[in-house]
Amino acid sequence: MTTPQPPAEELRHIDAELAMLDARRAQLVARRAWLLDVLRTTAGPAGPPPFRPSWQPRPATAAPEVSPPSAQNVLLTLGGVLLAIAALAFTLVSWGSMGTGGRALVLGTVTAVTGGIPVLLTRRGLTSSAEAVGALALVLTLVDALAVRLVADPADETGFWAVAFAVLTAGWLGYGLLLRGLRLPLPAGVVAGQAVLPLLAATAGGDESVLWALVATAAADLAAVLWITRPSVRRTAVVAAWTVGGCGLLGGLALSLSAQGAALALRSGALLVAGGGVALYAAWRARWTAPSVVGALAVIGAVGGVIRVAVPDDWAVPGYLLPALLVAAVALSVPEQLRRGLAAGAAVVQAIALWWAVPVLAAAVLGPVRWTSEVWSGAPDDIRGSSSFGELPWGEGLQVPVTLAVSAAAGVFVARAAAGRARDVAACAALALAGGAALTLPATTALAYPAALVLLLCVTGAALTTAVVLERRGGADAGRTRPGLVTTALCLGLVAAADATLAALATETATLAVCAAVLAATAGATAALRHPAYRAVVAAAATAWATGLAVAAPAAAGLPAHQVAPVVLLVPALASLLAERLKEPAVGPAIEATGAAAGLLALALAAGDAAWLAGALALAGVVAAGTALRAERRWAGYASGVLFVCSLWARLAASGVDTPEAYTLPASLVALAAGWLRRRRDAEFSSWAAYGPGLAATLLPSLAAAWGDPHWQRPLLLGLAALAVTLLGARHRLQAPLLLGAGVLALDTLHELAPYVMQVVGALPRWLPPALVGVLLLAVGATYEQRLREARRVRASLGRMR
Repeated sequence: MTTPQPPAEELRHIDAELAMLDARRAQLVARRAWLLDVLRTTAGPAGPPPFRPSWQPRPATAAPEVSPPSAQNVLLTLGGVLLAIAALAFTLVSWGSMGTGGRALVLGTVTAVTGGIPVLLTRRGLTSSAEAVGALALVLTLVDALAVRLVADPADETGFWAVAFAVLTAGWLGYGLLLRGLRLPLPAGVVAGQAVLPLLAATAGGDESVLWALVATAAADLAAVLWITRPSVRRTAVVAAWTVGGCGLLGGLALSLSAQGAALALRSGALLVAGGGVALYAAWRARWTAPSVVGALAVIGAVGGVIRVAVPDDWAVPGYLLPALLVAAVALSVPEQLRRGLAAGAAVVQAIALWWAVPVLAAAVLGPVRWTSEVWSGAPDDIRGSSSFGELPWGEGLQVPVTLAVSAAAGVFVARAAAGRARDVAACAALALAGGAALTLPATTALAYPAALVLLLCVTGAALTTAVVLERRGGADAGRTRPGLVTTALCLGLVAAADATLAALATETATLAVCAAVLAATAGATAALRHPAYRAVVAAAATAWATGLAVAAPAAAGLPAHQVAPVVLLVPALASLLAERLKEPAVGPAIEATGAAAGLLALALAAGDAAWLAGALALAGVVAAGTALRAERRWAGYASGVLFVCSLWARLAASGVDTPEAYTLPASLVALAAGWLRRRRDAEFSSWAAYGPGLAATLLPSLAAAWGDPHWQRPLLLGLAALAVTLLGARHRLQAPLLLGAGVLALDTLHELAPYVMQVVGALPRWLPPALVGVLLLAVGATYEQRLREARRVRASLGRMR
């Protein structure tokens, strides 16, 4: 057992242990500082051998938050900043009382001291501190330049700053090369160098000189990007090249667009070509796509600007399209890194030109819509007179058609230069633009009315023929291999056909001739096409134009609208027969659907005369019944029944019959027969779905009429009918007849007994009805459980019914 030490001895022992811990911690902190210096520098001294302690350290107290080297960095940085601030404050306060020499001495001393501090910091490996003080030194050089400007007061302000920025550029670049450990001076020198050439050019005078200086500066930046490997300098040069070069090219484009003579157009064009050449060279060397787009746009703007001053104002846009087409052609034979950019630049110009041409194209295609409200009112002198946009500036000739045609040619070149999906899109766009050029040609040239119709029909035939040729050239699977081109050609043909048909509504003869021609063209295309989807679309179009011809021919013969309906009903009849013969899964339904729409049109035409409407509905019912003879069209039988019922209603209305049962009984009989046939095939089919609509169609309207009928015949017949329905429902255990019949019977009986009940109630004493109600409530309450069980049995019994 150890003897406890006296307090003094124990305190001395603790102090010795703490001293050993402090010594050990100092050794570790020094070792850590040396390792940090080695990591900060690329090559450090070999240093002492690894430190290996010969004893296990005990747990130490918390280490200080700042190590000696970090504290040293902060102190050095703060000292340099404070020194610079103090010198600046002294200079600014004492500036007015100091001579020129004193001012220069103070500013030079401050700048030199601030610029020299990073040298010492870099040697010690304190790069972060050196960066901060170096940035301050760069700012001080700008202050020096401003101070020199204030002292010298030069007559040529622009020239002074040009020289100042040249000196700053050289000084910052030299400073950055001297202290390679600093990242800021070299990029700062690149930024300062952007102002040298433009300022010198401004000193010489002239906006064109400044623009040339901007382009030259951008070229120097691109040279730095291509030949300098330091990342910070390259990034700065890239941003500077885009900024300065973009300003130069935009200025050159503005000069080209505003040029009024050939001389200025040529000079601005040369500037654009030079800038575009620099961008294309950068794209070729660095394999970038974006500069090639800029180069393509610059070259197109240069050549287009020269063409613009040589042609009338209306032809300015086509003048820019010509060099775009040439650029697209050149794109076929250049390296890949330039091909995409040239094609994109040409596409941008095409898009701008199309935006200019869209209003005229839309007016040419949609203009004939006006004839839908002025049918057969007389042919205009020219096709432009049939447009709803007569106030539109059409131009004096072929500007818009030529623009669209040149754009189509450019699309062909882009399609040859591109690959994959881009090629297909370009080819489809070229075909659509060529069709647009043909559609705008009649309106922009004010073509005579008959000639314009012939031209539109030729476009229709050519587009449909192109679709057939493209599909057959692609082989049996053309619908998958070239769907875009075939679809575009078909759409173009149908749009041209619709445009011609709308324009033909001006006269009877033109309407009949155009409808017949389009019907023949679409029928021929349907027979020639192979892909089911294409055949279905064109067959539906042929059926639609057949409907138009069926409407126009009788109307031209002088028949009123309600007498035209039977002729139009021939279209759904023939459509059903043709679908039966074709037996194609896509074409047949398309023809039948369009024929059904024609049938609805026929009924709308006959709606003005009740007797003719009855006949039209009956004919439509016959067509639907004939369609229902096919196994896959059995559902048309329901439509046939509905049409026959509606025909009967129309006939009754024409005869002045207003008894509701005359209208409801036929519909109920048809619905009940359909429900009975349905339950024969499926005994589990709900009686509400099978018999509910048919019973409600007669019982409910008759009940409503009976409540307002002062005679006894209708309520009696309705009650007998409801009783029969109720008994049949109970006999066959069917919910719908039982509940509907019972409900109608109860309401009908209540209606008949209500007057007598009111007489009896009026004759009784006033206290008797409340007493009877109280007795009834007591009886129900006393037998509540029994009544509840009976209600549950009734509900279960009804639930077992269908």
